[in-house]
Amino acid sequence: MDPHTHLPWAGFREGEFNERLKGRTYAQIAAAGGGIVKTVAATRAASREELAANVRARLDAMLLSGTTFCEAKTGYGLDLDTETKQLAAIFEGADRHPVGVVATAMPAHEFPPERRGSKELRDRYVNECIHEMLPALAAGGARYADVFCEEGVFDLDESRRILEAGKKLGLTPRVHADELTPLGGAQLAAEVGAASADHLLYVTPEGIDALARAGVVATLLPGTSFFLRMNRYAPARTLIENGVAVALGTDCNPGSSYTESMVAVAFFACLGMGMTVEESLTAMTLNAAASLGEAERRGSLEVGKVADVVLIEGPSVEHLVYHFGVNPVTHVVAGGRLAVSGRVRC
Repeated sequence: MDPHTHLPWAGFREGEFNERLKGRTYAQIAAAGGGIVKTVAATRAASREELAANVRARLDAMLLSGTTFCEAKTGYGLDLDTETKQLAAIFEGADRHPVGVVATAMPAHEFPPERRGSKELRDRYVNECIHEMLPALAAGGARYADVFCEEGVFDLDESRRILEAGKKLGLTPRVHADELTPLGGAQLAAEVGAASADHLLYVTPEGIDALARAGVVATLLPGTSFFLRMNRYAPARTLIENGVAVALGTDCNPGSSYTESMVAVAFFACLGMGMTVEESLTAMTLNAAASLGEAERRGSLEVGKVADVVLIEGPSVEHLVYHFGVNPVTHVVAGGRLAVSGRVRC
C-alpha cells in the first residue's frame, strides 16, 4: 500500500536534481522558476490522455515492486481545468489496472504564479480552491482533500478553511504537515480529524501528542528526506513510542522523490529513521491501509479481505531491506489474480 503519491504529472526535473548536487537549494531553484511551478506548466500543457498514460506507466512500475493499492493526488494544475484533467487522468490511467487507486484533491499544493504577489491574490486563490476546485473534484470522484500547510505556502488559517470546506463536500482531510518548519500542521490535522498527517520532519512533542489522541496516522516519507539531502528524518521512533500509527509512502513526484518503489522506502525507513524491518512492513501494509480508510478490506492476509499477496526472493522477510538496491519481488497477486510472475507483468 502506498498512501502518498503525486502520480498525474508531465515533464521531469532531473536538471534540478543535478543543480542541488552542485550546491543550490530547493528554495533557490523554486525562486528561479523551478520547483512545483515548472511541473505545473508542463502538466497544464499536457493532454488528459498523456497524463493518463503517465499514471498507467507509474502504476506498472509500482506493481512490479509489490504495490497493489495507492493514493494519487492532483495538485500540479492549480486551476480548475487542469485539476479536473488530472483527476480524470488518475481514473483513466487506473482503469482495469491491477493496482487499485484512491484519489485526493490537492489544488492547495502551491499558489499558482498568477495568484502570487499580494494577500488579495492569495485570498482569491483560497476562495477558488474552496468554491470552484474542491466541489468539482469531489463531484469527479475524489475521496480526500489535502493541503500543503507550511510557511510560504498555505498558513494554518488558510489550510483550516480549505480542509473544513472539503469536509462539507465529503472529502476526508489529509495534511502535508510540519515538513520544513514546526508550523503546527500536526495539531491542525488532529483538529480537523484528518486521516493522515504526512512528512512530519519538524513535528513537535505537542503535535505528536495531538496525533496520538486524535488517532491520526503519521505517513512518513523518508525517500523525500534522502532525495533532497535534508540531513533530517521524521522522528519515527518517538511517534511509535507515543502510540501514533506510522505508515510509509513514496511521495512519488518529479521534484523531491522520484520513485515508485516501496521497497526502497523501507530501506530508508530502516536506515534513516531507525525503524525495524517488522515496523516498516506494518507501516506499508496495515497502517498504510488505515491511512487510506482501507484497513477493513486490505493491508493484511485475513479471511474476508482482498487477496493481495507479494512474494519476495530470500529466506526471510529481512531480505526485503537487507538485500538493498535490487527488487526482491518475484510474484504479485492483486485482488486474487496473479499480476506479476517471475518479475514480469502478467
